Order: sequence, then C-alpha cells, then structure tokens
Amino acid sequence: MAALANSGSASSPMVLLAPKTKTKKKHFVQQKVKVFRASDPVQSVFMWGVNHSINDLNQVPVPVMLLPDDFKANTKIKVNNHLFNKENLPGHFKFKEYCPQVFRNLRERFGIEDLDYQVSLTRSPPMRSADDQGDSLLLNSYDRTLVVKQISSEDVADMHNILSEYHQHIVKCHGSTLLPQFLGMYRVSVDSEETYLIVMRNMFSHRLVVHRKYDLKGSLVDREASDKERVKELPTFKDKDFRNNMQKVYVTEEQKEKFMEKLNKDVEFLVKLKIMDYSLLLGIHDVGRAEREDDECEEAVNEEEGEVENGVTGGPMVGSYGTSPEGIAGYMSSYKPLGPGEFDPYVDVYAVGAPQREVYFMGLIDVLTQYDTKKKAAHAAKTVKHGAGAEISTVHPEQYAKRFRDFISNIFALPPPGGQAGFLTFQLCFDPFPSSDSDLLVSDTL
Repeated sequence: MAALANSGSASSPMVLLAPKTKTKKKHFVQQKVKVFRASDPVQSVFMWGVNHSINDLNQVPVPVMLLPDDFKANTKIKVNNHLFNKENLPGHFKFKEYCPQVFRNLRERFGIEDLDYQVSLTRSPPMRSADDQGDSLLLNSYDRTLVVKQISSEDVADMHNILSEYHQHIVKCHGSTLLPQFLGMYRVSVDSEETYLIVMRNMFSHRLVVHRKYDLKGSLVDREASDKERVKELPTFKDKDFRNNMQKVYVTEEQKEKFMEKLNKDVEFLVKLKIMDYSLLLGIHDVGRAEREDDECEEAVNEEEGEVENGVTGGPMVGSYGTSPEGIAGYMSSYKPLGPGEFDPYVDVYAVGAPQREVYFMGLIDVLTQYDTKKKAAHAAKTVKHGAGAEISTVHPEQYAKRFRDFISNIFALPPPGGQAGFLTFQLCFDPFPSSDSDLLVSDTL
C-alpha cells in the first residue's frame, strides 16, 4: 500500500478530516474517511496528498529554525493496488512534496495556518481558472483564496535555486511583499505522467470581482492585447493598452509611497538573483459597477421566487463572490459582514482601497525567469529587429528593473478634487504582518 519516504512507518490511504474551526491549538480528531470527488485524477491525488501532508506535519514539532538541509528535503508517498474510493482516486499513484518545512514556515510568515490551507485546497475540488489555457492546469481553490498552477520541471529547479534567498527576503520584509506568496510545491504522478504544481495566494480578491486586468512590464514593443484576447470575458490588457486607455491608478501620495517602497525592495531582490521579465499584475474592482450588477442579479432572483419556493435557488451575486464559511477566508465572516468595496486586508493582502470607489489588486508575477543564454539570444534578436534604442522587454536585469520601476511609478495619479475622499480608507489602518524581533529567528548558515 502506501509508504512514506524518510519514515519508518506505513501510512494508510485513509486520512484525517481537518477540523472545521480555525484554531492555533492542535486537536487530534478521530480518523475519518475523506472522499475526494474531483473528476480529474491528478486533482484527486493532489487533494489527497495535501490532506495527507498537512496531517503528517501536524504530528511533527515546528523546528526552532530552518537548516540548509530543509531546502533540499522532500517527502514521497507511493500507493499501489489502492482500492478504496476507486471511482475518484486511481489505483496507483505517487505524491511528492518539496521542502515541506520551508513552505510550512512560509505559510506561517504569510499568516496562513496549515489547517486553513488544508481546508481551502481539499474541502471541495479546485476550480479551473478563467485564464486556464488548456495546455497546463491553472486552478483556483474553491474559496478563491489560493491558486494552483502547473509548472515545468525546470521551474521546480529554478524554485529550488532561489528558495533560500526568497525565504530570507520574506523574513526581512516580515511577509509584506508584492512577490508571489509561494505556499507549497508538489509533484503528482499518475499513469507514469508527472505533473508539477505550485500553490500561491490569489493576488485577486476571493470576494470582489475584478472588472479590468492589466499585465505591465514597462515596455511598449509587442505589448498590446491581441484580438483573440480582447473578446474574452476578462481580457488581459498590456502596457500599450494601459497608455491608450488613459488608465490610471488613483491613490493618495501616502499609498503610492508605501507601494513603491515595497516594490523597490522586491525588485532589488529580483535583480540580485538576476531575475527579469516579471510583470505587475493589476486588477481593478469597480465598486459602482459591482453594486449595479448585484442589484440586477437580485432583481432577477426576485422574479424567480416561484422557482425558488419549488426548490430552485438563484445564482450567486455577480458583483461580488459568495464567501466560504471555512478555510482561509472563513474566520472573517464571524466578525463583521463586509459591504460594497470592503475587503479584509488579512486575506486580500494585495488590495489597495481607493477614494475613486475602486479597489486595486497589484502584485508581481512571472518571477522565475533568470537572465540566461536564451534571454541573451532573445535580446540580440530583438535589438536587430527593433534597434538598440527600442523599449524591448528582453534587456539586462538591471536595465529591466530601472525601466520597470520608472514605468510603474507613473501609473499612479492623485484622485480628482471632490472624489469620494476617505472611502475604504479603514482597510489601510491594519498591518497584517506586524514586525517583531522573533520574526528574524533563522539559521545563520542559510
């Protein structure tokens, strides 16, 4: 049956069901059968593996500090002739988790408890993202707080190369960063095919719908959404579109200063690792539009009251998502219901409230591209095509960083006079990641 690497004990496919309530105390619950109902066997094994991994980690004391070996470690489990729940889980599969103690520590620094992480990924099957291109998996957890992305084996190697420095950066900035929040990395093997998956926090809201989306690199060459992209329900616009649409991000001087300070630290970190070709992902939630969409949806539901009384329920609000009572986003619902445009800064950590009745979600993506031989060749080819002075995207990391920061610093504008001053400002009073000396407890040997 199942055997766990680096462990002398056998492990059964039957696993513990995570408690439904958020708690920092360890509660040992009676073993129950967990049935995974994802239609895709890779997703089913992923859910099974995450559930198994978190349950095992909960039995192991948290290390006082991480050691160099933790950044090379992994755990493996292999299941053969597995007959339980065979309609949903394949009979033979393997599951591998990379650097479990490191990612456990990162989740803690990002304010995510293991049990909430477990519930968000395994309570219900992850859903395919609207940005899923079909050739590789891109999933959202059922509560929309996490993103599960399929990556290549080369990406896994790149992640291992930067993980120690990434962890140190997160320690220094006390978890407050625009970089992707990497929370777990896994390999799922089904039918001799290996699928590599990385879990990150969703940069967009689990609750507020994004109405416009931009991918910004600071270059205008070949940086325009294609006709095919534009017909999508939520197209990803680019730098030239941002300029042509006369788009601006309306924030106060203080908000811009805080954002740019954070951005500069993250970009300096990427330059040090010779990483480039990253983007700023910008999502815009229009509060007024969301209110209108919710009103229209509510009217449609009221018109169908007869059907509701007969057992047919109306669809979810379209201006804002329904929220889950469990998982990462669940605890907030017990404190205070959120109104239009309001967000929980402990969950929507990339969000910035704006006086313009807009909410912006901004974070750095595609941060695993290092300046190697391929990039040098691409830079040479584009220089020949466009000329040495053109704003091509493939330049040296230092040049890329300077151009990127200059471009991003100019996307902001002060709100026009007479705007909704003070709207949504209460969210910015919270610091989800307060500084403390204990945050710096990490081995000097890293």
